[in-house]
Amino acid sequence: MITFIPTPIGNPQDITIRAMRTFENTTLFFCEDTRQTKRLLKLLQERFDMLCPDADFISFNEHNGLHRLEEFGDRLADKTQNIVYVSDAGMPIISDPGQLLVEYAQKHNISYDVLPGASAVTTAYASSGFEESKFVFFAFLPHKGIERTVALNGAMSNGYNTVLYESPHRLDKLIDEICAIDETRELFLAKEISKKYQKYYKGSAKEIKEQLATTTIRGEWVVVIKAQKEIEKTLSLNEVLALDIPPKPKAKILSHLTNRAIKDWYSELTK
Repeated sequence: MITFIPTPIGNPQDITIRAMRTFENTTLFFCEDTRQTKRLLKLLQERFDMLCPDADFISFNEHNGLHRLEEFGDRLADKTQNIVYVSDAGMPIISDPGQLLVEYAQKHNISYDVLPGASAVTTAYASSGFEESKFVFFAFLPHKGIERTVALNGAMSNGYNTVLYESPHRLDKLIDEICAIDETRELFLAKEISKKYQKYYKGSAKEIKEQLATTTIRGEWVVVIKAQKEIEKTLSLNEVLALDIPPKPKAKILSHLTNRAIKDWYSELTK
């Protein structure tokens, strides 16, 4: 059995009782970073009296994931093993190498479970106050080049509120890039969610840029870009006259655009 367990994104009290009970019975940990996972388990033992599991800790990331699947295939298939995958923080699998392990379990008919828990994506979006229930998650943009430009333009123009992750050393660059596209676009930024220095910022891209000019940009950031407002499109009188549609509906449209009656337009169109 493989269990994918979300870990706190900041405050350790966000861990669940179910997660700790699962940790206690784990025989093999796959970790994005074994050091980070061991620190978390030690903290949970000290603060919440969690039992220390007798387990192996194996790194599993985007660089070695496929090799680990080959290396530990027998243990993954062993039904007596209690295997856990955790990322450094937050919900595993989403924008995370744990996806490889889920796919492997599906292909090899290995039982697995994904526990609910902390997620920076949904927490930031819920905090944004944007009314639309639909949103798109872009994770991290490419670092540079045409790939980054294309991705950001897609995030700005897809018609949905869009959630991005950004590292602190590229945040200023991101806001500058958004301003270059549309400095009036409304943004919501969440800094260090659930941690001591958590802070929210909301306003136009231009306003956010001004606020960040006096802010120490450290820690993890989530950026929510509000969808572009639909631009109302209207047809001119000449464009309506050029439409290839029957006289009656065309007369109705022309009447709405002018002060002339429908019958007058119909009469003129059918001369």
